[in-house]
Amino acid sequence: MRSLWKGAIGFGLVNIPVKLFSGVQSSSLDLDMLDERDHANIKFKRINEKTQKEVPFDQIVKGYFLKDRYIVLNEHDFEEVKPEKTKVIEIENFVDLGDINPVYYETSYYTQPDAQGKKAYALLLQSLMKSKKAGVGRFVLRNHENLCVLHPMDGIIVVTKIRFQEEIRATKDIKLKEDVSIKPKELALGMALIKQYAAPFNIDSFKNDYSKELLKIIKAKAQGKRATVKKIKPKPVGTADLYDQLLESLNRA
Repeated sequence: MRSLWKGAIGFGLVNIPVKLFSGVQSSSLDLDMLDERDHANIKFKRINEKTQKEVPFDQIVKGYFLKDRYIVLNEHDFEEVKPEKTKVIEIENFVDLGDINPVYYETSYYTQPDAQGKKAYALLLQSLMKSKKAGVGRFVLRNHENLCVLHPMDGIIVVTKIRFQEEIRATKDIKLKEDVSIKPKELALGMALIKQYAAPFNIDSFKNDYSKELLKIIKAKAQGKRATVKKIKPKPVGTADLYDQLLESLNRA
């Protein structure tokens, strides 16, 4: 597995040399866009919307639309704002992982220490496990500053990128416009239903069935067989009353 980043974890005055490896991979099938007539690949061109002519890559610039016109940016402008190319994941503080809302999480990377940093790495790993804390820091990856948390998993330290606060949209426009009254007996049944379905989280029990079923169809078509499509039948609802629906759900469970 090829490393994506090489640097160090800053733990106080201790620098721990590490490499980052991608901790995630896509489970979706890689589908290409084809011409229906001859199955040739579809290629995309950069077209000038005024002249309808293709624009050479070296003549393309980037701009930001401000008020009524584009402000064009050059390489110097990007260099001015580019974060300092530090190769250190600076841990700024330690927090309870449960205090970080899942909406902030992005993607995860596995860390591997260099030979000279193995003891310091093991110390940080064991300290995180014993304290049940996660380190919060920032680092530069592909010329962008990233916020991250460092947490233990399966005997290694995982670096998980998280979003900055300004990247999270406010929920005020999504909230209910009027208060909804819930009866105590309805809430009691709702809580009972949650208790009925409560179980320890086991990621192995959740599979990407869509990609698996789609691959079956692809293989069947490759052999000249007709794909069978599952018909989704909506579950019949016996009553419109919320209390009765909850009660029926409990009985089925």
